[in-house]
Amino acid sequence: MKFYCIADEDTVRGFRLAGVDGRVVTSAPQAATAVAALAAQPDCGILILTEKVAAGIRPQLAQIRLERSRPLVIEIPGPEGPVPGRRSLRQFVEEAVGVRISLEKGP
Repeated sequence: MKFYCIADEDTVRGFRLAGVDGRVVTSAPQAATAVAALAAQPDCGILILTEKVAAGIRPQLAQIRLERSRPLVIEIPGPEGPVPGRRSLRQFVEEAVGVRISLEKGP
C-alpha cells in the first residue's frame, strides 16, 4: 500500500522529502481529478489532503469514504494552519474513547 499527498506545493514537497508521492493542486477541479486518479490505483492505501483542498471536494471525499474501504482519506492542516472551528484528531479520539489525552510529561 502506498501513501499519496494531494495539496499545495509546499506540503507536497515536504511529503516528498519523507518518501511520499504527491500531486500539487491549485483548484478544486484539479484536486477532484487527482483524487479520482489516485483512488483508482490498486496500491493506493492512504490519501493525505490539506483541509483547504478537501473543503473544495467534500462531496467526492464523502462518496469515497462511504462506498470504499480504501483509500483512507486523511485531512491535515496546510501551511496556513488548521481551519478555525474544526475539531482536531486528538478531540475526535477523546470523544470516541471518553478519556482526555494529556501531552504533559509526568514528574
